[in-house]
Amino acid sequence: MMRTATLALLIAATLTGCDQPEASDKSPAQAQATPQSGGKLLIAIDTDPNCIDPQQAGNNNSLNIGRQLTDSLTDQDPQSGEIVPWLATKWQSEEGNRRFTFTLRDGVSFSDGTPFNAQAVKDNFQAIVKLGARASLASTYLKGLKQIDTPDDHTVVVTFSQPNAQFLQATSTMSLGFFAGKTVAASAEARCQGELVGTGPFVLKSFVHNQKVDLARRDGYQWPSSLASHQGESYLESVEYRVIPESGVRFGSLISGQLDVNVGVTPQDEALLLAKNINLIARTNPGLVYSLFPNQSTPLLASLPLRQALNLAIDRPALKPVLSRYQSAATSVLAKTTPLYQDRSSELKYDPQAAEKLLEENGWQKGADGIRSKDGQRLSFRISYWQSAPFIEVVQQQLKKVGIDMQLEKAPISQVSARQASGSLAVEFYNLTRSDPDVLRTVFDARGRNVNHRQPQEVDKLLLQSSETLDKTERQQYVTQAADLLIGQGNAIPLVELATVIATGQHVQGFHFDASSRFQLYDTWLKPKE
Repeated sequence: MMRTATLALLIAATLTGCDQPEASDKSPAQAQATPQSGGKLLIAIDTDPNCIDPQQAGNNNSLNIGRQLTDSLTDQDPQSGEIVPWLATKWQSEEGNRRFTFTLRDGVSFSDGTPFNAQAVKDNFQAIVKLGARASLASTYLKGLKQIDTPDDHTVVVTFSQPNAQFLQATSTMSLGFFAGKTVAASAEARCQGELVGTGPFVLKSFVHNQKVDLARRDGYQWPSSLASHQGESYLESVEYRVIPESGVRFGSLISGQLDVNVGVTPQDEALLLAKNINLIARTNPGLVYSLFPNQSTPLLASLPLRQALNLAIDRPALKPVLSRYQSAATSVLAKTTPLYQDRSSELKYDPQAAEKLLEENGWQKGADGIRSKDGQRLSFRISYWQSAPFIEVVQQQLKKVGIDMQLEKAPISQVSARQASGSLAVEFYNLTRSDPDVLRTVFDARGRNVNHRQPQEVDKLLLQSSETLDKTERQQYVTQAADLLIGQGNAIPLVELATVIATGQHVQGFHFDASSRFQLYDTWLKPKE
C-alpha cells in the first residue's frame, strides 16, 4: 500500500528541476497589500470559447473559464509538482497503481444545493467515459477504467484494468472536475453551451458566443484547494470574459482601464505594455509543444523520408524574432516545464541539404516555381489553425526553400476542431498542455487519439509503460525513448514552446498560474484604482 505522503514525494520528484517560476513584474508593495472583497474582473480573451464544459473542452480559453466553475479531487503545486488535497483529504494507491482510494471532504455541495459525495464522483467519471472522444482529454485520463466503488458517501475507490500511475496527477485537472446530476444528465451539446452546475467558487450566469461569458461569486463556498491563500468565498463578486479578437483593441482597452486582464498578449505588445506600467506574468506551458503532426494514412505523408525531411528543413532558433520574449524554440516534443523533460535538441538539428537529399533520393524534383513534384503530384499540403502563431509563417518559408509547399489556412476554432475530428487533414498543428509526460500517450497512442493515424509501433509500448510506473528512473527512460522515436519517425515535428503571457492592471492582485499554466481566480482581488 502506498500512502499519501509517499505518493506526493514520488510525483514531486518527477518535477524537480523541470518547473520554472512564472515571470512577473510585481512590486513588493503589491505583495503586501491587504485583500479586499468585491468588484468585477473584466478579462479579454482572443477567441470564442466554443465549449465551456471543462470535461469536454481542450483549448485554454475554455478551460480557464471551466476551472472557475468546478473543483478537483486534488491540486498540483506549480513550483514543486506535489499533489495536494482539495476535495479529497487523503488517498491511497494499491495493486501496483491499479486501485486508488480517495477520502472525500465533508460539507461540499454543488451550486444547486445537491451534495458532492462518492456517488457524484462515480457518476461524473462514468459520464466522461461515455462522452468518449468528445471528452478529448478527460477520457484518456480514465482509459482502462474497470470499476468505481462507493462503500460510503465519503469514500470512492477507482480501479483500472492496468497500472495507471498518471491518474493521480490527472485528478488535479479541471478535465476531471465535478458537476451536479443535472449537468451529468444533460446532452454534450447543452453542457458545452452552459448547462453546468459545479462545486466551484463561481457560477455561470450567461454565455453568448463570440461576445462574453459572465460568472458570479458562489455564495457559501467553503472548500478551496489546500494551496489557496484564504478561506471562504472568492474575493471577486463577478467575472466577465469578453471575446475581443483584435489585439489592438485589447491593448488599448487595458491601457485605458476599460479592461483588467488581457490573456491574449501578442509578442509585439509586450515591451509597450511594460512601458505603460502594466504587469506581465508569463509561464511556459508544460506538455506537448506546438508541433506538426503528419497524417500517415494519406499517401503523401506515409513516406518516412518526407516526414524526416520536414524535421531537417526547419531552423528552430531562427523563429525567435517573431516569438514572445517568454517563448523559445522547441528542444523536444515536451516543453521544459514538463515532468521528465530532457533536451533532445540533437534530434532537431537544422540541415536543409540533408532534407533536399532525402527528397531527391525519393523522386521529388523541383519545378520552375521551386516546389517539388513526383509522378505528377505536387509536394503540397495544407494546415488549418486558429491560434495566434506568427512563427508558422516563418516555418512555411523555411519549408519552401527545400521545395515543400505548406499552405496556411486560419479559421475559427470550431471549423479547425471539426476538421481535426474528421481525420481529413494531411497535417495537424497544435499544442497540448498538461503537467505530466503522459500527455504524449494522450495524443500519439495508436489505440487512442492516434493523431498520426498509424499502425501500432514500438513507441506505443513505451508510452504505455511510462503510464504504469511511478519509479522515476524507469519512467524517465521510457519517456525519453518515446520522445526520440516520435521525432525520428516523423510522428511529431516540434516547433515552439507555448508560453502563456497575461497582462493585468496594477490594481489586479493575487492573479497567478497553476501547474498547467492556467489560472484559478479564487484568490484574485481588486484594489481601488488610483
